[in-house]
Amino acid sequence: MQKWVYNVIDSSFDLNIEKGVNILKKLYQNRELSWLRFNERVLEEAEDERNPLCERLTFMSIYQTNLDEFFMVRVGSLHDQMLLEDDPKENKTNMTASEQLEAIRERVRELGIRKDESYHKLMKEVEKKGIRIVSFADVTDQEGEYLHEYFEREILPLLSPYTVSKKRPFPFIKNREICATALLLTKTGKSRFGIVPCTNGMFSRLIELPESKGTYMLAEELILHFLPEVFTDYTIACKSLVRVTRNADIDADKVYDEELNYRDHMAEVIKLRRKLEPVRLEYTRDVDKKIIKSIANFFKIDKEMIFLTTAPLDMSFVFDIEDSLRHDKENFFNKRVPQKPACIDESRPLIPQILEKDKLLSYPYESIKPFLNMLSEAANDPDVVSIKMTLYRLAKQSEVVDALVEAAENGKEVDVLVELKARFDEENNIGWSRKLENAGCNVIYGLDGLKVHSKLCLITLKKGNEVVYVTQIGTGNYNEKTARLYTDLSLMTADQKIGAEAARVFNALSMGEVIKRTEHLLVAPKCLQNKVIDKIDREIQIAKDGGEGYVGVKINSLTDKKIIDKLIAASRAGVKVEMVVRGICCLNPGVKGETDNIKIISIVGRFLEHSRIYIFGKGEREEMYIGSADFMTRNTVRRVEVATPLYDKDIKDRVREAFKLQMSDNVKARELCKNGSYKYVEHTEPPVNSQEIFYEQAYKALEV
Repeated sequence: MQKWVYNVIDSSFDLNIEKGVNILKKLYQNRELSWLRFNERVLEEAEDERNPLCERLTFMSIYQTNLDEFFMVRVGSLHDQMLLEDDPKENKTNMTASEQLEAIRERVRELGIRKDESYHKLMKEVEKKGIRIVSFADVTDQEGEYLHEYFEREILPLLSPYTVSKKRPFPFIKNREICATALLLTKTGKSRFGIVPCTNGMFSRLIELPESKGTYMLAEELILHFLPEVFTDYTIACKSLVRVTRNADIDADKVYDEELNYRDHMAEVIKLRRKLEPVRLEYTRDVDKKIIKSIANFFKIDKEMIFLTTAPLDMSFVFDIEDSLRHDKENFFNKRVPQKPACIDESRPLIPQILEKDKLLSYPYESIKPFLNMLSEAANDPDVVSIKMTLYRLAKQSEVVDALVEAAENGKEVDVLVELKARFDEENNIGWSRKLENAGCNVIYGLDGLKVHSKLCLITLKKGNEVVYVTQIGTGNYNEKTARLYTDLSLMTADQKIGAEAARVFNALSMGEVIKRTEHLLVAPKCLQNKVIDKIDREIQIAKDGGEGYVGVKINSLTDKKIIDKLIAASRAGVKVEMVVRGICCLNPGVKGETDNIKIISIVGRFLEHSRIYIFGKGEREEMYIGSADFMTRNTVRRVEVATPLYDKDIKDRVREAFKLQMSDNVKARELCKNGSYKYVEHTEPPVNSQEIFYEQAYKALEV
């Protein structure tokens, strides 16, 4: 243990074992608990009265869907780890899987109470706007009669109720499906368990009361109330609404079926995921503890993973409420429209402009349209001989795919790597891969054991005897929808050295390999983590030599322990480290003598911060990159990721100023404290909302 402390901290760090362990506890955060802190910041946006009402409803829904996915993936993974004999420890706080699950349960219960309170406060504000969600305690006798008739006419014929007994086994309940459940008593006193799925898609979730415009009841509440009319031969002893969350963490490679082609295999994986075991059960009525134990037994779920909530089990109905309130603009953020990039002349074809000078797009402040135009140009340009792309997540109606199909039909060689293991997008990607293949594109599906997460596009032109590359490298997916919601950067360059390395990346991928050496690009899994560490080492040496060492990073998450430890070493050497980490952050800044040269903020606001920027050094030796990789081990050593250097001075100046602006945000920024908590940045200066300022800059740029 003493040797381990010695290696992590530094060769000059001389402490006894106990003191060393205490320091380590202060330096690191557990990944899962850090993620829950991120989702707490999302909940804060739902509570923030500075946000318009309907936007707060949206954040409330995002909080819930985020938590659903957390249980499906992260908690599911921890459950799988518990099945291992040694109950392995994670490498930063040394918590076992069982210890992490215990801490998660406690934190989720705390946040659940806060979420319920926040929801009910929000709905009181919604009532002031003329919209009410009611229960049977709130309706008049006349309204009750209408609901009774509605239930018998519109809902009861469409229900599929079940009772559980020796001859009738417990039915399969779909992931996140709301069910009405009841303990049933026969006339002879025997007990049965009854269950009715409530979300079959055949009837409306929100039921409006005709005599009270704007007053609604949720369909599941109506079904629960009239359960006696469903189970007519029983007495209802107690009842509740429940929703089960199933484990979705399935390793597609481990269950690979060699009898199927890879695309068909992934289709089978999707089916398998739907049947994985439950990891959480939520219920809405505070019923007898014995009943909860019975429910746990029926669902084969740990009773500690059962959570009481007083808010609806599914918040998706809030978007219907928002539609009813769209007439009042005060309920929403001011409308913002992605602008035409000032650096691009729309009167000219784009590819020749890129050949003259690098172009950078900043979403959602600028439109993705120029990139789509570039693809369309390439599809029809007689000089273009090939287009190569990596695709991870696409829009439901993808103009990107349309352009690639057009290129293939025009005789271009089109090579597309479609990542079928993009979690929860597998089905969508399977469909697109078929369309691309049918159009004559060469489609491959990634590498064994490695997801291809890079955002890379290479257009090859033949001008006379010269081969010319135009390369696009971005931080976000080729998705027109998320380009209006996520902040991302997209570089389009004719730098031939970058293009040549991008070509090497595609050649390796087409052969099922990864490149092991690069000069310009950072390419995981072999040439990113090590190069980042080398660049931090350079800044450490600069600081030790009396110079100004500097590292600036903007990422979504920080969990890679090798990089974290190198950042700690940099701080101890006097290197100034500034970081914007939106989500998970396993490093605690501000620990005296250790991380007090590190400042970390998180920006959670109107748009999802998604761009990744790495800056090393200042002045003439400054190196700057944008790319697809967070500093997470899964990104740096278990995925194919690509980051590109920014060589154009104007673009470097622009990205540097954008990073500085985000570090000065004092409206939507929270600073990470040394104890792992977050606090809003104090208003010592005029308000700086970086996201709003970026949009203002995009609007003004066109006026110049």
